[in-house]
Amino acid sequence: MKKLLIIALLSFGLMPLAHAQFGIKGGLNVAEMTGRDGESASYKPFYHVGIFYQANILGPLSIQPEVQYSVAGGNLKSAFTNYDSELHYLTVPILAKLTVGPVFVEAGPQYGILLSANQSGTMQVGFTDKGTPAYGNQSRAASSEFKSSDFSVVGGVGLKLASGFSLGGRLVAGLNDINDAKNLSGINDPRLQNRVFQVYAALRFGGRK
Repeated sequence: MKKLLIIALLSFGLMPLAHAQFGIKGGLNVAEMTGRDGESASYKPFYHVGIFYQANILGPLSIQPEVQYSVAGGNLKSAFTNYDSELHYLTVPILAKLTVGPVFVEAGPQYGILLSANQSGTMQVGFTDKGTPAYGNQSRAASSEFKSSDFSVVGGVGLKLASGFSLGGRLVAGLNDINDAKNLSGINDPRLQNRVFQVYAALRFGGRK
Protein backbone atom coordinates (compact mmCIF):
# COMPACT_ATOMS: atom_id res chain seq x y z
CA MET A 1 0.00 0.00 0.00
CA LYS A 2 2.71 2.48 1.01
CA LYS A 3 4.70 1.74 -2.16
CA LEU A 4 1.67 2.43 -4.36
CA LEU A 5 0.92 5.71 -2.58
CA ILE A 6 4.58 6.76 -2.84
CA ILE A 7 4.57 6.01 -6.58
CA ALA A 8 1.41 8.08 -6.99
CA LEU A 9 2.90 11.04 -5.09
CA LEU A 10 6.14 10.85 -7.06
CA SER A 11 4.18 10.68 -10.30
CA PHE A 12 2.22 13.81 -9.38
CA GLY A 13 5.41 15.57 -8.29
CA LEU A 14 7.33 14.79 -11.47
CA MET A 15 4.55 15.71 -13.88
CA PRO A 16 5.75 19.30 -14.42
CA LEU A 17 8.96 17.83 -15.88
CA ALA A 18 7.04 16.12 -18.64
CA HIS A 19 4.23 16.91 -21.03
CA ALA A 20 1.33 16.71 -18.58
CA GLN A 21 -2.38 17.29 -18.31
CA PHE A 22 -4.43 17.72 -15.16
CA GLY A 23 -8.09 16.78 -15.16
CA ILE A 24 -11.31 16.00 -13.34
CA LYS A 25 -13.58 13.03 -13.90
CA GLY A 26 -16.71 11.37 -12.65
CA GLY A 27 -19.38 8.90 -13.57
CA LEU A 28 -21.39 5.77 -12.87
CA ASN A 29 -20.29 2.69 -10.92
CA VAL A 30 -22.22 -0.53 -11.47
CA ALA A 31 -20.95 -2.78 -8.69
CA GLU A 32 -21.36 -6.21 -7.15
CA MET A 33 -19.59 -8.33 -4.55
CA THR A 34 -18.80 -11.88 -5.63
CA GLY A 35 -17.68 -15.03 -3.89
CA ARG A 36 -20.13 -15.76 -1.05
CA ASP A 37 -21.60 -19.27 -1.13
CA GLY A 38 -25.34 -19.57 -0.61
CA GLU A 39 -26.10 -15.98 -1.64
CA SER A 40 -26.59 -14.71 -5.17
CA ALA A 41 -24.93 -11.40 -6.05
CA SER A 42 -26.47 -8.69 -8.19
CA TYR A 43 -25.29 -5.28 -9.34
CA LYS A 44 -26.23 -1.94 -7.80
CA PRO A 45 -25.64 1.55 -9.27
CA PHE A 46 -23.28 3.91 -7.42
CA TYR A 47 -20.89 6.70 -8.48
CA HIS A 48 -17.30 7.95 -8.48
CA VAL A 49 -15.59 11.35 -8.76
CA GLY A 50 -11.92 12.22 -8.86
CA ILE A 51 -8.89 13.99 -10.28
CA PHE A 52 -6.09 12.72 -12.51
CA TYR A 53 -2.73 13.77 -13.87
CA GLN A 54 -1.52 12.40 -17.20
CA ALA A 55 2.13 12.63 -18.31
CA ASN A 56 3.51 11.49 -21.64
CA ILE A 57 6.39 9.04 -21.34
CA LEU A 58 7.24 8.08 -24.92
CA GLY A 59 5.20 8.67 -28.06
CA PRO A 60 1.62 7.47 -27.49
CA LEU A 61 2.42 6.00 -24.06
CA SER A 62 1.64 7.93 -20.88
CA ILE A 63 1.14 7.32 -17.17
CA GLN A 64 -1.97 8.49 -15.34
CA PRO A 65 -2.22 8.42 -11.53
CA GLU A 66 -5.63 9.29 -10.09
CA VAL A 67 -7.33 9.92 -6.77
CA GLN A 68 -11.03 9.04 -6.60
CA TYR A 69 -13.91 8.91 -4.18
CA SER A 70 -15.64 5.74 -5.31
CA VAL A 71 -18.65 3.79 -4.01
CA ALA A 72 -18.80 0.00 -4.44
CA GLY A 73 -20.89 -2.80 -2.97
CA GLY A 74 -23.97 -4.54 -4.31
CA ASN A 75 -26.90 -6.74 -3.37
CA LEU A 76 -26.68 -10.21 -1.80
CA LYS A 77 -29.73 -12.45 -1.65
CA SER A 78 -30.53 -15.92 -0.31
CA ALA A 79 -33.65 -17.81 0.68
CA PHE A 80 -33.85 -15.76 3.89
CA THR A 81 -31.81 -12.60 3.25
CA ASN A 82 -31.94 -9.74 0.77
CA TYR A 83 -29.74 -6.77 1.59
CA ASP A 84 -27.58 -4.08 0.01
CA SER A 85 -24.03 -3.18 0.98
CA GLU A 86 -22.55 0.25 0.22
CA LEU A 87 -18.78 0.67 0.55
CA HIS A 88 -17.17 4.10 0.30
CA TYR A 89 -13.51 4.06 -0.81
CA LEU A 90 -10.69 6.48 -1.48
CA THR A 91 -9.05 4.80 -4.49
CA VAL A 92 -5.67 5.40 -6.14
CA PRO A 93 -5.39 3.90 -9.65
CA ILE A 94 -2.02 4.18 -11.41
CA LEU A 95 -2.59 3.45 -15.08
CA ALA A 96 -0.47 3.02 -18.17
CA LYS A 97 -2.29 4.65 -21.09
CA LEU A 98 -1.80 4.08 -24.83
CA THR A 99 -3.42 6.62 -27.17
CA VAL A 100 -3.78 6.09 -30.93
CA GLY A 101 -5.64 8.93 -32.59
CA PRO A 102 -8.78 9.63 -30.54
CA VAL A 103 -8.85 6.13 -29.00
CA PHE A 104 -7.04 5.11 -25.83
CA VAL A 105 -6.65 1.96 -23.74
CA GLU A 106 -5.57 1.96 -20.11
CA ALA A 107 -4.60 -0.58 -17.48
CA GLY A 108 -2.89 -0.81 -14.13
CA PRO A 109 -3.25 -1.47 -10.38
CA GLN A 110 -5.58 0.29 -7.97
CA TYR A 111 -5.41 0.55 -4.19
CA GLY A 112 -8.53 1.41 -2.19
CA ILE A 113 -8.89 2.62 1.40
CA LEU A 114 -12.27 1.95 2.99
CA LEU A 115 -13.76 5.15 4.42
CA SER A 116 -17.15 3.83 5.56
CA ALA A 117 -19.68 1.08 4.88
CA ASN A 118 -23.32 0.40 5.61
CA GLN A 119 -25.84 -2.36 4.99
CA SER A 120 -29.63 -2.29 4.75
CA GLY A 121 -32.32 -4.89 4.13
CA THR A 122 -33.27 -8.30 5.45
CA MET A 123 -30.37 -10.05 7.18
CA GLN A 124 -29.56 -12.29 10.12
CA VAL A 125 -30.04 -10.38 13.38
CA GLY A 126 -29.55 -13.15 15.93
CA PHE A 127 -30.89 -16.51 17.01
CA THR A 128 -34.22 -17.70 18.33
CA ASP A 129 -34.61 -19.47 21.68
CA LYS A 130 -34.34 -22.76 19.78
CA GLY A 131 -30.96 -21.77 18.34
CA THR A 132 -32.14 -21.22 14.79
CA PRO A 133 -31.16 -18.04 12.91
CA ALA A 134 -33.49 -15.05 13.25
CA TYR A 135 -33.89 -12.56 10.43
CA GLY A 136 -35.15 -9.02 10.30
CA ASN A 137 -34.94 -5.70 8.50
CA GLN A 138 -32.00 -3.55 9.52
CA SER A 139 -30.01 -0.52 8.42
CA ARG A 140 -26.62 -0.43 10.09
CA ALA A 141 -23.05 0.82 9.87
CA ALA A 142 -20.87 -2.06 8.65
CA SER A 143 -17.27 -0.81 8.42
CA SER A 144 -16.15 -3.46 10.90
CA GLU A 145 -17.40 -6.22 8.58
CA PHE A 146 -15.06 -5.26 5.73
CA LYS A 147 -11.30 -5.03 5.49
CA SER A 148 -9.81 -1.55 5.51
CA SER A 149 -8.15 -1.90 2.09
CA ASP A 150 -8.79 -3.37 -1.33
CA PHE A 151 -6.35 -4.12 -4.15
CA SER A 152 -7.65 -4.32 -7.72
CA VAL A 153 -6.61 -4.41 -11.35
CA VAL A 154 -8.13 -1.91 -13.77
CA GLY A 155 -8.60 -2.12 -17.54
CA GLY A 156 -10.51 0.19 -19.85
CA VAL A 157 -10.97 1.94 -23.16
CA GLY A 158 -12.07 5.43 -24.11
CA LEU A 159 -12.41 8.14 -26.68
CA LYS A 160 -10.88 11.63 -26.67
CA LEU A 161 -13.27 14.34 -27.82
CA ALA A 162 -12.89 18.02 -28.63
CA SER A 163 -12.12 20.73 -26.05
CA GLY A 164 -10.37 18.38 -23.62
CA PHE A 165 -13.35 16.11 -23.02
CA SER A 166 -13.15 12.32 -23.05
CA LEU A 167 -15.46 9.38 -22.40
CA GLY A 168 -14.43 5.99 -21.14
CA GLY A 169 -15.36 2.70 -19.57
CA ARG A 170 -13.46 0.47 -17.15
CA LEU A 171 -13.62 -2.83 -15.33
CA VAL A 172 -12.22 -2.76 -11.79
CA ALA A 173 -11.68 -6.32 -10.56
CA GLY A 174 -10.86 -6.84 -6.89
CA LEU A 175 -8.09 -9.33 -6.15
CA ASN A 176 -8.22 -9.72 -2.38
CA ASP A 177 -10.88 -10.86 0.07
CA ILE A 178 -12.63 -7.78 1.51
CA ASN A 179 -14.79 -9.73 3.97
CA ASP A 180 -13.81 -9.19 7.60
CA ALA A 181 -17.07 -10.33 9.24
CA LYS A 182 -17.80 -13.28 11.43
CA ASN A 183 -21.30 -14.65 11.23
CA LEU A 184 -23.32 -14.86 14.40
CA SER A 185 -22.16 -18.42 15.10
CA GLY A 186 -18.54 -17.22 15.18
CA ILE A 187 -17.38 -18.79 11.93
CA ASN A 188 -15.69 -16.68 9.26
CA ASP A 189 -17.88 -16.11 6.23
CA PRO A 190 -16.55 -16.96 2.75
CA ARG A 191 -14.57 -14.61 0.57
CA LEU A 192 -16.00 -11.44 -0.95
CA GLN A 193 -14.43 -9.52 -3.83
CA ASN A 194 -15.41 -6.22 -5.41
CA ARG A 195 -16.24 -5.98 -9.09
CA VAL A 196 -17.10 -2.58 -10.56
CA PHE A 197 -17.92 -1.45 -14.08
CA GLN A 198 -17.30 2.27 -14.52
CA VAL A 199 -18.55 4.66 -17.19
CA TYR A 200 -17.10 8.15 -16.91
CA ALA A 201 -16.64 11.56 -18.47
CA ALA A 202 -13.40 13.52 -18.01
CA LEU A 203 -12.19 17.03 -18.69
CA ARG A 204 -8.48 17.75 -19.22
CA PHE A 205 -6.66 21.03 -18.64
CA GLY A 206 -3.23 21.96 -20.01
CA GLY A 207 -1.00 20.33 -22.62
CA ARG A 208 -2.30 19.04 -25.88
CA LYS A 209 -5.99 18.46 -26.19
